[in-house]
Amino acid sequence: QLQLVESGGGLVQPGGSLRLSCAVSGSTLGAYAVGWFRLAPGKEREGVSCISSRDVNTYENTYYEDSVKGRFTIARDNASNTVHLQMGSVKPEDTATYYCVARPGTTVEAMCSNPRMKPGDYWGLGTQVTVSS
Repeated sequence: QLQLVESGGGLVQPGGSLRLSCAVSGSTLGAYAVGWFRLAPGKEREGVSCISSRDVNTYENTYYEDSVKGRFTIARDNASNTVHLQMGSVKPEDTATYYCVARPGTTVEAMCSNPRMKPGDYWGLGTQVTVSS
């Protein structure tokens, strides 16, 4: 069983930066792809960024939703069992609750394209990001 805890959310001005962290306990992250999904009021949940599992791939694969490409960076620290989402040049439309999700046996493209809860998933409770001046 994994436990995922997000942190780092808050209020940030447009154009600013924020780093979200997902701390994982209970097991190692190696076999799981990890993604950041977000849910904004009145919108459907979307996959923001995903990073591949460590066991399956020699090289890490990452995926970014089009609207965050060039602005967000996902990275995993296997030593500390943590996945970070560095958010830069944030926009008001980035305002949402951000969830960290661990999913086994998937590609990053498949994971981020399917942001609904699936059997075998582990989800955090979410962290709120508000972009406003």
